[in-house]
Amino acid sequence: ALLAATLLDTVSVIGRNSGFAFHGVIELIQAAVLVAGGVALVIATVAEGHARVHLLLDRLPQPRKALAERASALVSMLFFASMLAGSLWLAADLWAAHEQSELLGLPWRWLRLFANLCLLGAMLLLLRQTFGRQR
Repeated sequence: ALLAATLLDTVSVIGRNSGFAFHGVIELIQAAVLVAGGVALVIATVAEGHARVHLLLDRLPQPRKALAERASALVSMLFFASMLAGSLWLAADLWAAHEQSELLGLPWRWLRLFANLCLLGAMLLLLRQTFGRQR
């Protein structure tokens, strides 16, 4: 998705400088970045690659380190839950509004649904990391 966004932007700049403007490219780039961000969020959660303070964690004894990692996963899950709650609230309020992008008419509801599914997926993975068996 990031490569698609880069390609779209490159074609847009070339077109603009050669006299052929491509209207609505920014809307397509926004959609591609949303997809890339949502997928990256889920992949980082699967790989347990979210930011951590290793300077502190690496100095803890193993039982406390495992407890700190579970607590970190729980706090992250609560953060994503709050983001999902707000996003679901917006989606519920605007679902019947037929929200569309200005130039191309892209329906924002499907992109919002995709973002919500990615947040839900990350939350479920973090829940498993919090209460599941440690490696």
